Amino acid sequence: MKSIIIIGAGGHAKVIMDIILKNGNKLLGFLDDNKQTGDLILGYPVLGKIDICERYQEMNEELEYIVAIGNNILREEISEKYKLKYHIAVHPQAIIGMDVKILEGTAVMANVVINSSTTIHKHCIINTGSIVEHDCIINSYAHLAPNATLGGTVTVGKAVHIGIGATIINNISITDNVIVGAGAVVVNDLLLRNTYIGIPAKLADRDNSICVKNSITYL
Repeated sequence: MKSIIIIGAGGHAKVIMDIILKNGNKLLGFLDDNKQTGDLILGYPVLGKIDICERYQEMNEELEYIVAIGNNILREEISEKYKLKYHIAVHPQAIIGMDVKILEGTAVMANVVINSSTTIHKHCIINTGSIVEHDCIINSYAHLAPNATLGGTVTVGKAVHIGIGATIINNISITDNVIVGAGAVVVNDLLLRNTYIGIPAKLADRDNSICVKNSITYL
């Protein structure tokens, strides 16, 4: 049994909490800059602000953390800032094939299928019901939203967001920091950092130099 602290205390953190408990691990609580110490999240306490995390790690080297923040940029900032032992959270109802590699800090939700010889890099989110076929590479800080589907031999760049229900056909490459909109179907490589929507997926912003999404600017 592992002892784990979750960084973040929003809705996504509740899903991570469920995975931790279903796997028989011990949840100590949450760290969150927007909550009050002592607040309860489904009965588990907020222990303090995020910046105290390394103190807990010093007291217990075996303690593990997971950054339960859906925003790819914030998740990267926090995980790169603090030198911690990061947990891998895989829901017991996920199906993981042979020769699959899942790196530190990554969360794999219920009913996910990850097929053979796929690599999921650090601090990714593979959300509920997503399908990742054989020989895919998902680079760090990417997020596959619920019911996203990747065909075989797809490469997803760093901090890419694949929207709910989006489909990526086989043998596609997606560069870093791309957003693929909900329900989009990607049939060609995505080589520009931008937002892509529709069937087939096309640039949502014809000014290829900048894309603004949810108050975050991607350059």
